Amino acid sequence: MSATDFPALNLPPYGPQLRPDSDSRRGGMEIYDRLRRRWVALTPEEWVRQHFVEFLVAHRGFIPSFMANEVALTLNGTARRCDTIIYTRTLRPLCIVEYKRPDVAVTQKVFDQIARYNSVIRARYLIVSNGLRHYCCRYTPGGYAFLPDIPSFAEMAGEE
Repeated sequence: MSATDFPALNLPPYGPQLRPDSDSRRGGMEIYDRLRRRWVALTPEEWVRQHFVEFLVAHRGFIPSFMANEVALTLNGTARRCDTIIYTRTLRPLCIVEYKRPDVAVTQKVFDQIARYNSVIRARYLIVSNGLRHYCCRYTPGGYAFLPDIPSFAEMAGEE
């Protein structure tokens, strides 16, 4: 499996760092995760995650040191994980990002999942992406309001 095995995404291109899997028995590839500072298995969801993180940093001004991938949380006594959490400068959760593989449709079920996570985390913004379609909404007292685009970090954090 190589980068050419993955579809082009609806995100600006970038050159991810790839290498053969360190465990040759698996026969796959690994991609470098700049937030976790380690190599991880290259899966379709990871392909989306790494491209989207790069998009947020390079094109929306998000600060890598205020971002974390694969963040553990407990929801109704069950261990879960958020794909990416973005924090404010005061280290309060600002945004949760949920990724799906490009061949997985972004449905109401995906939004229900991220909204459940947000019942614990209490971020102001939620983003869902399968690499082809991206949705962002802002939590308001009346519920979630969908935005026409992904705001910059300055726009999101400026409300703090």
